[in-house]
Amino acid sequence: MAKASMSAFFLNSTSLRPSNPLKHPKTFHTHILVDPQCHRHKRIRSLLALASSVASRVNVDYLKKEFSGHGVSFEGIGDGCVIKMALDNGSVANVVLPSGLITSYRPLMWHGATMEVLQTAVYQGKNGETVIRGGVSADFKLANDGGIPWSPSTWSLQNVRGSPQESIQVELVSVAPENMIEVKCLVTLHQDILGSEFTINNTKSSSIQLSGSVISHLKVSTPDATYAVGLQGSNYRSKQPKSSGFSIVPPDTSRKGTSNSSQSLAQKTLQAVFSRQEIEDEKDHEPMNEWFKIEESEGEEDDDYAHMTERMSRIYSNAPREFTIIDRGRRNSVVIRKGGFDEFYVFSPGSNYEWYGKYAYVCIGPSATLTPLVLGPGGTWSGAQYLYNPNL
Repeated sequence: MAKASMSAFFLNSTSLRPSNPLKHPKTFHTHILVDPQCHRHKRIRSLLALASSVASRVNVDYLKKEFSGHGVSFEGIGDGCVIKMALDNGSVANVVLPSGLITSYRPLMWHGATMEVLQTAVYQGKNGETVIRGGVSADFKLANDGGIPWSPSTWSLQNVRGSPQESIQVELVSVAPENMIEVKCLVTLHQDILGSEFTINNTKSSSIQLSGSVISHLKVSTPDATYAVGLQGSNYRSKQPKSSGFSIVPPDTSRKGTSNSSQSLAQKTLQAVFSRQEIEDEKDHEPMNEWFKIEESEGEEDDDYAHMTERMSRIYSNAPREFTIIDRGRRNSVVIRKGGFDEFYVFSPGSNYEWYGKYAYVCIGPSATLTPLVLGPGGTWSGAQYLYNPNL
């Protein structure tokens, strides 16, 4: 796609249309209605527990019957499922329910084959559960004055549109337990673009504050061969890296973690589906803030070809709408574009890990961290991230 036509696409991309979150009751995950007049905490806790229980189950048979076609197929994994989007030109993307995590994006490349852009990893959690990390996720926190922050972590499928000849759209929704905040996400697979577009509707009588980032784990050969191009002149603040439920956390290189735990059937299925490295035990890894120490500082990016070989974690403000990650090792580049956000989050774990391995990645994404966004009563906010493949 030429640069001019790409800019036209970003400026005229399809906007999300309001829809009824209870349109498909058999697929709902968080659509538990709470009586606004009921202030009994026991009742609310009971409803939240029920919502959590429902969220863990996805009716795959219903999804196949209702939404198959348009280039989309479904595969059940444990209590969830994978939505597989496939275009006729070979480009594919996978989204997992109910987490909403995008675990794969493989666009068609200049050499005629597809290449995986995203890094994901499968872990066994401390309680034996299977944990998928990496990919593209929305790490948002929404809160009003004195309220408990809520994050849209459980998503339901609302609609599928498009065709495998041109583009495929998968519409997801997540609703706060009080039914006062609704977050929609439209994942769109084009022949050379993967878009994640978000719309947040605030039906509360008070303002809410949005903070957080869209975080993309981009697969690279090694950060030593990776460069961020186009951030020159942007102000930045070095901060501790963002740690979310989907963060891939490298182990402390001063010690080696091992896992002798056996794999469950669900884990083996996940390993086969995602075709990633062997499953590791999550308890062998320290939290992000334990292994990554950084002195907070401020500065201005003076390099238009910023090398990502060292450990770094920065929030760039007054940043351009797009910049490019170039990986010389894989002969690949990805353009990251933002909409509705003022900042970019850029994180590199450094080059102390195996080349082309599980920890050879960088994290990029539009952000509202230094200056959270405020959404007034009855207000609507829209923001987006686009991963553009310039390699055709």
